[in-house]
Amino acid sequence: MQHARPESMSVMSPARRTALASVVAAAVLIGLKLAAGLVTNSLGLLSEAVHSGTDLVAALLTFFALGVSGRPADATHAWGHGKAEHLSALAESIILAGVSAFIAWHAIRRLTGDASTDVNAAWYAFALIVVVIAVDLARALISLHTARRYHSPALLANAVHFAGDLAGTIAVLIGLVLVRAGYPKADAIAALFVAVLVLGAAGKLGKTNVDVLMDRTPTDAQDIARRAIEELAPAVVLDRLRIRTASGRHFADVVISVSASAALAEGHAAADAVEAALLDALPGSDVVVHVEPGKDPDSLTEMALSAALAVPGVREIHNVRVLRTGSRIEVSLHLKFPGDASLDHAHALASQVEAAIERALPSVTAVTTHLEPLEGPVAADALAAAEVAATDREVRRIVSEFTGADPRQLRFVGTDGGLVAFLTLGLSGDPSLVAAHEIGGEVRSRIRQERPELADVFVHTEPAG
Repeated sequence: MQHARPESMSVMSPARRTALASVVAAAVLIGLKLAAGLVTNSLGLLSEAVHSGTDLVAALLTFFALGVSGRPADATHAWGHGKAEHLSALAESIILAGVSAFIAWHAIRRLTGDASTDVNAAWYAFALIVVVIAVDLARALISLHTARRYHSPALLANAVHFAGDLAGTIAVLIGLVLVRAGYPKADAIAALFVAVLVLGAAGKLGKTNVDVLMDRTPTDAQDIARRAIEELAPAVVLDRLRIRTASGRHFADVVISVSASAALAEGHAAADAVEAALLDALPGSDVVVHVEPGKDPDSLTEMALSAALAVPGVREIHNVRVLRTGSRIEVSLHLKFPGDASLDHAHALASQVEAAIERALPSVTAVTTHLEPLEGPVAADALAAAEVAATDREVRRIVSEFTGADPRQLRFVGTDGGLVAFLTLGLSGDPSLVAAHEIGGEVRSRIRQERPELADVFVHTEPAG
């Protein structure tokens, strides 16, 4: 029974076929240029033969690199093998730089008279150059087309290299024409031009591939990706974006924030939206999205505020604070009601707000409301009663002067900003909310005036009954 061979073993990829064709072409050109250069003593042709020798090495490197880079990701190469192409292109740039120095040295020797400049510009040299130009032009165009189609940096490097060969060969042709016209040093000048051309190509090629191997951020792709993600705001907040490239493919590492109260499904949907936006902006990218809860100043504050605003009849809420005392979490907030509302009615609503917050935040141990017409958690540690005894006595005295009775509740909490007093007043006579707020405000102002060591005072008013 016969078994079909895997496609990867039986069928060579178009990119590798192009690379193999370059190997064959480079080998043929080396033979032709070397033979003609030796017969004519043309440094230009010899330099082009050496240049084609680098083409052969480069083409072989590209051929084998494409075989490696085409392998799928595995346990030891989680992001695939695409950087093999860039290693190949970097090696090629180093070879090119060495060759350019070799050619330049010999060209300078001929120009300074240290070496013979006798060149036999025979007709067959011109015929050979025409053939070489045709081959260089054909393989440069084929490599460029295939590189663009398959996003191959190694084949693109070959295309640039072959284009440089074409320009160098034309320069050699011009040099031989001038030699035949009576300018013997023109061949050395053409060879020096080829050396400079090769050196420039090597530098550009080396920098491009070093940037990829060092994971340098591709600025254009980074800007495109950032704009695509920012269009998803405010549902998604971009915290971090990192992009690198390999073998013509972008790899994106994204960290986003969603609302702290968002459900798991909502966070997953946000990640899918980011991935889709990046794939649309940068097709073929490998995208990894990490979702974090929103970095609000305090998610507990946000949740407490939402629970309080859900109570019917509450007009406005401000100065919401979350205080932490060891394992205890306490919430305080200011509530605004219509000015003509009775204290009885306002207190009833405040009680509903307190209950709503306790239901929404089971970890909260106490809720204190301050009633008036119309901030982030503070770490706190409760202070020992002995440390605040004097302040306690003075606060009770002030309350008694204003209301004729002791406060219903008085406690102190030590915070990072200082000592905070929580005070509950019982007001008789069913005063209006405006009157109750004025009394509470006067008590608070008097306490702050006489006891400046207090960082803040929260006054809660309720009916005496």
